[in-house]
Amino acid sequence: MAHTYEELHKMTVIQLRSIADGVENEILKGHSVMHKEQLLPLLCSALGITIPHHHAIVQNKGEIKAKIHALKKDREAAIEKKDYKKLEAIRDEIHKLKRKLRKAMV
Repeated sequence: MAHTYEELHKMTVIQLRSIADGVENEILKGHSVMHKEQLLPLLCSALGITIPHHHAIVQNKGEIKAKIHALKKDREAAIEKKDYKKLEAIRDEIHKLKRKLRKAMV
């Protein structure tokens, strides 16, 4: 049965070990005691599956970073003016934008 990296990545370590049981390859020696982080790349190389590199899915990453940079300047101004309601709103917006960037990393 042909597997993809995405399928294997979603599986539990027990499921990965059962797949490794059926594969006869020298690099999978000792697979029954490996953790998922160790087993997954070895299993992929034994099955001939390429592991994709991380890349950002967000198309407007630069725009989001520019918004964060501008909000940080607004945050400093709000601190100086002691406008705490505006400061809280700015911090929330920065937090949301940073989370959006982090979620986009795959």
